Amino acid sequence: MIRPLTVRLDPGTSRLLRLYRGQSPATVLSRAMRLLATADGHLDPAGNVKARRP
Repeated sequence: MIRPLTVRLDPGTSRLLRLYRGQSPATVLSRAMRLLATADGHLDPAGNVKARRP
């Protein structure tokens, strides 16, 4: 089981979260992390984490 993570947000991130009123902050941050990981090339086209190269 994955333990819940507590994250302290800077004021700018808190302001951005207000743009997504009505949505869970955890859901918004989860989508943002997936978008970032995809853009950085850490996810394959199916959305799975790519294996690290040795």
